[in-house]
Amino acid sequence: AQQPGTPLSDQEYHQFFKFLQITIQATTACHLRELYGCKNSLVQRLDEYENHGVIPPGPICSELPGNPFFHNFCTFSLYRCIMKKYFLKV
Repeated sequence: AQQPGTPLSDQEYHQFFKFLQITIQATTACHLRELYGCKNSLVQRLDEYENHGVIPPGPICSELPGNPFFHNFCTFSLYRCIMKKYFLKV
């Protein structure tokens, strides 16, 4: 374990910036979704990419206790964006 206050190792910096880059990309996708909605072709391509080429029909079940399903993938994605739970899986 590193001493508190010391810089990250090269490997730790790689992981740190990798996480930041992924989070920035997720935030950008959320902004597109909020601006243009789920019917936008770019948003639909992102949804297809996330789901191996097919946007799943509803209802969508999630790992989230208390909110076990959403009416469709768009609602699920909007929830993830609003709650900043970008990596919550179906």
